[in-house]
Amino acid sequence: MQKYKKSVKKYWWCFIFAPFFMILEACGEFILPYVNANIIDIGAANKDIPFILQNGLIMASVSVAMLITGVLGAFFAIRGASYLARDVRRSVFNKIQRFSFSNIDDFTTGSLITRITNDITQIQGFTQTLLRGMFRSPVMLIGALIMSFSLNPRLACVIFAVVPILAFAIFMIIKTASPRYTEMQHRIDLLNSNIGETVTNERVIKSFVREEYEKEKFGKVNSNLMDRSISALKVMILLQPVSAFAVNATTLAVVWFAGKQITVGDMTIGTLTAFITYLTQILNGLNMLANIILQLSRAAASDRRISEVLNAKIDLTDDNATQKNKEVTGGEIEFKNVCFRYFKDNEENVLEDINLHIDGGELVGIIGSTGSGKSTLVSLIPRLYDADSGEVKIDGVDVRDLSLYNLRESVAVVLQNNTLFSGTVKENLKWGNENASDEEILKAAQMAQADEFVSNFKNGYDTELEQGGKNLSGGQKQRLCIARAILKKPEILILDDSTSAVDTKTEAKIRAALRSELGGVTKIIIAQRITSVIDADKIIVLNDGKIAGCGTHSQLISDCEEYKEIYYSQKEADENGR
Repeated sequence: MQKYKKSVKKYWWCFIFAPFFMILEACGEFILPYVNANIIDIGAANKDIPFILQNGLIMASVSVAMLITGVLGAFFAIRGASYLARDVRRSVFNKIQRFSFSNIDDFTTGSLITRITNDITQIQGFTQTLLRGMFRSPVMLIGALIMSFSLNPRLACVIFAVVPILAFAIFMIIKTASPRYTEMQHRIDLLNSNIGETVTNERVIKSFVREEYEKEKFGKVNSNLMDRSISALKVMILLQPVSAFAVNATTLAVVWFAGKQITVGDMTIGTLTAFITYLTQILNGLNMLANIILQLSRAAASDRRISEVLNAKIDLTDDNATQKNKEVTGGEIEFKNVCFRYFKDNEENVLEDINLHIDGGELVGIIGSTGSGKSTLVSLIPRLYDADSGEVKIDGVDVRDLSLYNLRESVAVVLQNNTLFSGTVKENLKWGNENASDEEILKAAQMAQADEFVSNFKNGYDTELEQGGKNLSGGQKQRLCIARAILKKPEILILDDSTSAVDTKTEAKIRAALRSELGGVTKIIIAQRITSVIDADKIIVLNDGKIAGCGTHSQLISDCEEYKEIYYSQKEADENGR
């Protein structure tokens, strides 16, 4: 409940006024039947027009008061629930932003989307229902019971024969439905994941003509959700018929017993009318409580899923950092006996006993076969992951002793998957530096060889990009991502196979610009082609998570078998391709 406590305290007026006005509205529910009974038994029986008019005016006034209080109660309930949902949604989103890659791996994207949308909407709906009914229903229930006993104690005993049976039936229905709602939310996760994956990869689907396959796949996921929804809801559809049966059966019993009393003169028609109204209110109040409990069971399932995100232990923080105020200035990098594995229960390391030193300002190339650990190695530098053992140091300081902000502010990474956002080209580039001037943006774009194609756009740097940069080619996206990283003015620049879609001539221009313009910046280039790193100050060869060689091109050609194998196989492929 701690995640809701802050919002409740902040918007206390909503959480007080909503039930207050709903209680006032409920009071009118059991005043009206009593006044109506007097009109029938006294006014109509005695043909007392003034009495009828007087009590009719009372009923009209109470009705208007109920209308006003009902509207106000609903108003505050809606606002309170909306405020709470907004705050919880913000808390969940902020927590996700603090997640490490390992934390994100624990949740699917679809699951996180469902939790921050559908699950919180369930909490919002339950809060609104709770504010409107948690006091109104008991007040109406108790008030109607009191009024029933005041009218006819013997007849009111009929209610106690029905209410326990109805309460037990409602309990069994809710108990059966609750776990089914949890499973239904899980199926919504899977549906959202499927939709997200399909929409994101629509171009790939079309290029492989897999539309029918995806339709069939979605149909199965959608049908599974439907089956789980029906499984939960088919139990709940019993609630209304059971309640209606209880109301009708009790009303029939009351009319039967009341008829005898009316015959002998122990009860009047007006009293019977009021009594039946109170009976309906009692059962409706019980039914309303059942609906609250029902929503509680569904909201509880959503609450558990929200709590899983909020209570997730962040396995990568700077809470224990000893030099939080230190900034990276030199870009010197050192790996000392570093080992790493993604899954801690996996005995095999992805990186094994890595020892490496990179001087500040060096241009370093990293090559190796697919799965050799190249991307994993550089991910340890900005602490996207933490090493299982050993140390990763920058400027002689363990990265775990630096604040995450200062560390990551000094490192710019262009990942394999080039991510751009909807907005203009300029807005995307300003992700690197939101205060960058037009001149700085132009220079960064020129260094990344992006200015030429951007300038050819009709609106230049104000050209709108689709989500993910879908209206750009692969090479154009890569160059914009490189320009964005350059604009950050980092101490360490990491290009993770980020020129794979760029032709060799353009790639050479980018490398030349990086060397000439960013001389003091440590530059690490991960590449598949040796030609991309052949002029590097140092080339690191990775093989099965281990360093197989380190040195210049000429040194590796003579000393490293793995390097020679890659070099000559690529050279042969180039010659055969001519």
